[in-house]
Amino acid sequence: MVGLEDWGWDERWAAQFAAGPGCGLLPARVIEEQRGLYQVVTAAGERSARIPGKVRRGAGGPAGLPAVGDWLAAQTVDGESVLTVRRVLPRRSTLSRKASGEGLWEQVIASNLDAVFVMTALNADFNARRLERFLTVSRESGAQTVILLNKLDACPEPEPFLVEARAIAAGTPIITLSAKTGRGLEALAEWLQPGRTVGCIGASGVGKSTLVNRLLGSQLLRTAETRAKDERGRHTTTHRQLFLLPGGGMLLDTPGMREMRFWDVEQGLKQTFEEIDALAPFCRFKDCRHDAEPGCAVKAAVKEGRLARARLESWLKLKGESQKRRKALEKARYRRRGAKR
Repeated sequence: MVGLEDWGWDERWAAQFAAGPGCGLLPARVIEEQRGLYQVVTAAGERSARIPGKVRRGAGGPAGLPAVGDWLAAQTVDGESVLTVRRVLPRRSTLSRKASGEGLWEQVIASNLDAVFVMTALNADFNARRLERFLTVSRESGAQTVILLNKLDACPEPEPFLVEARAIAAGTPIITLSAKTGRGLEALAEWLQPGRTVGCIGASGVGKSTLVNRLLGSQLLRTAETRAKDERGRHTTTHRQLFLLPGGGMLLDTPGMREMRFWDVEQGLKQTFEEIDALAPFCRFKDCRHDAEPGCAVKAAVKEGRLARARLESWLKLKGESQKRRKALEKARYRRRGAKR
């Protein structure tokens, strides 16, 4: 029989649950979310759950609401089959991005992940700059990051892709595999351990759902072929869902993300561009932006061929995007404070 321990419950979660108001409450984990409706797992099995207005208002915004992977304190209401969410337990890790649109909101993709598989395909849709963006968000989450280069079955010469991936990996493990045939999947066993939760992110069509199906041993999720003209993917997954694997461990499938806007990624940028971060202390000015300032050690490394120009250009773009979001958020907070006076 499957228990909460199979879904990642441990002594630390039990202590956090006991530390808060718990009379009449039971622990539950969010395994699926669709437009504000939640499917959770409890010691007694799967149940649906809802958020009452009081909890929603006290969440402080969308990021404070339950996300897939969250552990909850939930309540059974007499005469109702749907659980009521009373509180969300503090998260150990948070994978998030800026929500789409013009609003300044953090969108939590998933929580309490032990590792994140950043997946891309070994075909014409491979994009090192997009991979850097996904790596930055993954590293910011606090979970271990692993790069998966999928579709090995359709790539007779993977070495050029591996060279590009290694140039930006900064020590991150890289696994080449074929989710379609199962080749190389044995390497994932290091992370897919009992009680451990792994998220899988990437653009549409890279094979995330195919990987989930392969590991589950069934065609549970719908998949689609990439477009022949440019090998770009199509959306098949429409929501986030956490699956318990037959061999133990959990894998989270997510919709394909062609766009990955930043929320807070300062640490993620440092880790993704560690060679730039290592050179920065040798710049003449402590606040050097590595752009037009004299005595810049980073620009000198580019000129001398010790740092790829594409890496610096990518860092400048992503750093600028991060700073722009931060300034916009500070401006919005200032306006809100003024409106309350």
